[in-house]
Amino acid sequence: MFKNLSLKSKLIIFFILSIVSIYFIFNGEVKNKSLIEETKETKKVSEEFKNDTYIKSAQENKGEKAKSQQEKNNDLEQKYNKGYKAFFDKKYDEAIKIENEVIKEDSKFYKAYNVKGIALCFNGNFNEGMKNIDKALEIKPDYGYARFNKALAYELYEKYEEALKWYDKDLEVENYIWSYYGKASIYGRRGQVEKAIENLKIAISMDKSIKEEARREKDFDPIRENEEFKNLVK
Repeated sequence: MFKNLSLKSKLIIFFILSIVSIYFIFNGEVKNKSLIEETKETKKVSEEFKNDTYIKSAQENKGEKAKSQQEKNNDLEQKYNKGYKAFFDKKYDEAIKIENEVIKEDSKFYKAYNVKGIALCFNGNFNEGMKNIDKALEIKPDYGYARFNKALAYELYEKYEEALKWYDKDLEVENYIWSYYGKASIYGRRGQVEKAIENLKIAISMDKSIKEEARREKDFDPIRENEEFKNLVK
């Protein structure tokens, strides 16, 4: 049938078929391009989702680790406080044992070394006690309570010049009432009235109840009959 058509008809049909072909080719390219773009977008969203999921997971893990560390620190602090209380109850062996447990769990827990050290000193082991107090100060040099305990240990073993030196070192980092009282008691023991009263006045100005403590303190026996001392503690 196509053979019977005129040349003009054939050209018209060819032209129409060409347009149809071009339409389908163009439409197919558009669809392919759209599909490619959709695929790229899907991959992008997928990657972003993976990244977001990873970041969220990492943040959650970090948060869990921080929470776990905080709980551990709280537990160690509570255990340390038990040792601290045992020391003040004069249960020195118990205090040493508890603080050893703290140190075993955290070798940088300077407060535990300090309490263990002063407990050892009161328990008759000056050298080991000082080693532990020094360890606390090695970790935290400005730790006032360790400086005070070092002075107290020296005073306990009648090393008064060193004790005075370390009471002063404590006062460099904190205005601690018992460091003033410690200095006053050493000067009182030596009969150095002026220096004893000077430091005792500061302590009493910080806490009036120190008067009662001073009235009972044997260290002040050498200056007890001094009128200025009497007036200060009455």
